[in-house]
Amino acid sequence: MFRKNKDGFTLIELLVVIAIIGILSSVVLASMNTARKKARDARRQSDLKSLQLALESYYDSNGIYPVQATEVSVSSTSLGVLVSSGDLNALPDDPSPSKDYRYKTDATGSEYCLGASLEGTVPTPSDTCPSTTKVTGGSVNYLVGQ
Repeated sequence: MFRKNKDGFTLIELLVVIAIIGILSSVVLASMNTARKKARDARRQSDLKSLQLALESYYDSNGIYPVQATEVSVSSTSLGVLVSSGDLNALPDDPSPSKDYRYKTDATGSEYCLGASLEGTVPTPSDTCPSTTKVTGGSVNYLVGQ
């Protein structure tokens, strides 16, 4: 009479497999996004540390930090002296195109504030700018030099 054909999958079985694959891929993508944020934050901290070392080297040679009384982007010309003096090979750029590293000094160039907007981690050390160079607005975490 009737013979059941067992050669293929049923529609229900295919839908279940597709749903499981969709759930697994969304979990993997979500965890990769977190890892990317942490990687960008790690790069920011590394870039700030290299800028800090270059600023300290510049200070040892000149007795003053490059003076910038208003907060500026690190990629601006104010820190180009670190490259021209040989203290830094190139000015680092933030891994996110919409963000940038920030730099500011007091009027005398005796202390500076260097910062970056982080996405997921707290920088080490976690300080704020001294009151003379503190920048208001924005969520910026700073490394401070004096």
